[in-house]
Amino acid sequence: MATEEPKFTLLEKDQSFELRLYEPKILAEVLVSGTMREASSKGFKLIADFIFGNNIATSGKSEKISMTAPVLIEPHAEKIFMTAPVNVEQSGAGWKVNFVMPSQYTLETLPKPNNPVVKIKPIPAKKFAAIQFSGLVDEEKMAKKVNDLEQWISTKQLKVLGNAELARYNPPWTLPFLRRNEVLIEVE
Repeated sequence: MATEEPKFTLLEKDQSFELRLYEPKILAEVLVSGTMREASSKGFKLIADFIFGNNIATSGKSEKISMTAPVLIEPHAEKIFMTAPVNVEQSGAGWKVNFVMPSQYTLETLPKPNNPVVKIKPIPAKKFAAIQFSGLVDEEKMAKKVNDLEQWISTKQLKVLGNAELARYNPPWTLPFLRRNEVLIEVE
């Protein structure tokens, strides 16, 4: 059975770049500290605990929630006083790690996390620019892909609305050359 991925409409494709309109979705999200690698691991474990049953369903019992792809990670940003855009330094604030919940759920039917660090967030339809690539990803590789995507966004004269997010689609045992990764940036 295939792993569910967020649904989107492809608006434009230009080599490895895409412009997509994502449908509304629900995220389970945690804020964690450390390097990108440490935060990714910590965040994954916290949200996996929620979807594997550390929750309360509408029935009053715990419920296992199907795994989806990708796992998303982004620097937790803080606005710079009286300026814009957003400061994307992750050193002080940490990283947001989230899973997209299966589309069968609504806010009313999704089990509630027992762990208060796991937050449930509804996300409206949004437009994203994306770049897809393979291999292992560290902060340096992510920074390069963010730069490449920002340059493409600039050539398309699109307005950036959010921070770059790293989307990882494969389990950690997947060979690097077979891994599917994306950097996504919300645009207007």
